[in-house]
Amino acid sequence: MTPVPPLTPYLTVTDAAGAVEFYKKAFGATVDGEAHRMPGSDKIMHVRLLINGSLIMMADDFSDSMGGPCMTPAKLGGSPIVLALQVDDARSFWDKAVAGGATATMPLADMFWGERYGQFTDPYGHRWSVSQTLTVLSDEEMQGAAQKALDEKGTLMGEAAE
Repeated sequence: MTPVPPLTPYLTVTDAAGAVEFYKKAFGATVDGEAHRMPGSDKIMHVRLLINGSLIMMADDFSDSMGGPCMTPAKLGGSPIVLALQVDDARSFWDKAVAGGATATMPLADMFWGERYGQFTDPYGHRWSVSQTLTVLSDEEMQGAAQKALDEKGTLMGEAAE
């Protein structure tokens, strides 16, 4: 199994088995070790996934057995957290995720800061960004590009990527 890095996202979902299958299909995730299930139940207590070389852990919601409120994004009406993925080919990753069931919330576009970038929400309510470095800008170039985007478009949003 992959060593656990100092900070690892741990997601709570309403259907961990379904989420694992979505992440495998849409993100190319692989299961890192066994998915541990609650005895006498189909619920997953713990599973480790590798997505684009990064470790993510998840489990089904067990709030009912732990005396607390449900804490899934679906129950909370969304999540304020964005899980950021840096990839070599944002278009390919994006297309696979959207075809697999992710909902685009910020279209993939070439941004003034030198990245191809977009955001989507997975079917379990978690928000993700996908980013590909196109060019590395100095601080001065970044400031100039930001000002140009504001002057020309009135926004810092980029043009949709082909």
